[in-house]
This record gives sequence, structure tokens and C-alpha cells, in this order.
Amino acid sequence: MSKLNETISRITDLNKEAIKKAQQHLDILTKPQGSLGILEDIVKQLAGITGNPMPKLGEKVVIIMAGDHGVVEEGVSAFPQEVTYQMVLNFLAGGAAINVLSRHAGAKIVCCDIGIAVDVKNPDLIIKKVRHGTNNMTKGPAMSRSEAIRAVEAGIEVAEEQIAKGATILATGDMGIGNTTPSSAILKVFTGCPIEKAVGRGTGLNDNGLARKAMVINRAIEINNPDPEDPIDVLSKVGGLEIAGLTGVILGSAAHKIPVVIDGFISTAAAMIAGKIEPKAINYMIASHVSEEPGHKLMLETLGLSPILHMKMRLGEGTGAALAFHIIDAATHVQSEMATFESAGVTTAPLTID
Repeated sequence: MSKLNETISRITDLNKEAIKKAQQHLDILTKPQGSLGILEDIVKQLAGITGNPMPKLGEKVVIIMAGDHGVVEEGVSAFPQEVTYQMVLNFLAGGAAINVLSRHAGAKIVCCDIGIAVDVKNPDLIIKKVRHGTNNMTKGPAMSRSEAIRAVEAGIEVAEEQIAKGATILATGDMGIGNTTPSSAILKVFTGCPIEKAVGRGTGLNDNGLARKAMVINRAIEINNPDPEDPIDVLSKVGGLEIAGLTGVILGSAAHKIPVVIDGFISTAAAMIAGKIEPKAINYMIASHVSEEPGHKLMLETLGLSPILHMKMRLGEGTGAALAFHIIDAATHVQSEMATFESAGVTTAPLTID
């Protein structure tokens, strides 16, 4: 059995008994039932994932997958391709936004080269390179089917390595100049939405650049004709290596009953692929925020995920997920530290007013 198939076979439904017990405990805490809203939803989801009605978070890890895209030849990004490896070095040096926000959240960052166009030498960089960037998807498939599967399996391996080292919750992060283009293509293929709902300005395109990007996406889909019923076909034809790697991170997390916090537009493109490969994996996803990329809201709606935060962010890297760690942490503390009506000596029955 392949690594991918073996991982899929291990993804199960959530633990309903643990969810029931978590709900029972939430209902006897000193508050009106349901009054903590999304915090209570998070507690129940974590209980279902872990099997523990009183879930606690230990080590938090943001996994950043980095890869380049041949489609940047078409002028779909305001930044040149070399920024991918330059930003990876910035991550490793601790100077990027994700480093700041992860430190604040008490989270560790690991960065993986799954498809950077050049070879980056740094002892802290995980090397799982499948190839040196994707092909230009306007001229044929971004990668072969076997390369797409290898990249997904590489993501599974990275997730498993971090879980083996003690990670109790993972988050997805990305780096790859041009990667909003394949993400928009994935959204359009799976939903059939009009191109204007799928494409955004990415790193800051002007109106002409935005129009060119929409044309490029339409051309790539027309040339490759990806099958929306075959997520690996979609991934290989109009996807990206870092998107494939993040798909693996999500599937690997679900297989090991570890919650995975989904970041922004690129991460959610990976979540769409993972959810198509195994729909049960969606139960293990926590949507951190809704991005300013116009297609992100539609992605989340398609997956049935409700974002925790609305921050007008569009950076990627895992920044929204790092911020969401604080809310998820807060939810677990509510469940474990709040007094019950009985322990606090507070009357539970509401007054009846005629």
C-alpha cells in the first residue's frame, strides 16, 4: 500500500462520545449554555479529534512548505521568483511576520523545500524537493501525476516527523511566488465559479495584471482540462508543489488525530484537495481566518468551515493560523479552568417571570 493510501485509510470520523462529554461539561460551567460561541465549538471539535473531553494543547508547530511556479513567466505576480528562496532564508533567520507571530503564540516553525527553483543550503531547512519548481501550466501540466503524489507524501512525512517529536497541533504555512494563481485555478475547477470570483491581486497586481492573471488561469484550465472528480489530477495539472505538500500535512494530521489549523488562500486550496481526497479530513481542519483574497470565502464555504478571525490579512506564511493559536488555546483553558455551577455555588435555574 502506498504512503498516501495508507494515510487515507487511517482517517476516521470524530469521536462522538468525547464530543458528547465535552458538551456536557460546557453546559455546567458558570455561564449561559452556548454563550462562548466559537470557543465552545473549538472545544467540542478538539474533543472529537483527540478523544479527550478536556483537550489540552502542547507543542504547536507551523509547517511552511516552499515551492516555485513556472507560471510566473506569464507575469502573474508583482514580485520576481527569487523572492521565494529569499523569504525562506528570512524565515530561517527569524525575521518574517510568521516568525514574530509564532514566537508570540509559543509556536515552533519548520520550513520545508518541496520545490524551490534553486537549491537553498541551510542546516535548518527540511529538504523534500520533488523538483525545481513546477512547469508553466499554460503550456501543459504543472507536474506529473507521480510528482504530485510524491509531494503529497512528502507533506505527510513532514507532519509525521513533527508529531513524533511531540507536536499536538499543526498549522499550515506557504511560500511560493505566483501561488495564488494555481490556488485560484483549483477553486475554479472544483466550484465552476466565474473567474472574477476566483482570482485576486495576490502580491499587489494592478488592474492590467489582474486581467492578465485571470486570462492565464482560464488558459491553463482550458489546455489541461483537469478532472474535478480526481483531486490528484487537478493538483498535478494546475496546482503547486507547496500546495501538494500542505495537502499531505493536512492528511497526515488527520490520520494521527491531530488538529490542523488552516491558514489563508493557498493553504485552503490544499485543504480543498485534501477534502476531495478524503472528506473525513475536513473534520480535523480549523479555519483560522478569512483572507482578503476574494476566492477564500468561497473556498471556506465549499468546505463548510467557519473562520475564527476576520483580520483583512492576505500575507500567507501561516500568519493567520499563528494568530488563531491564541483563540484555540483560550478555548481549552475555558474547558479546564472555569468553575461549574455546583463548585462555585451558583444557582443554575433561571428565574421564571410571568
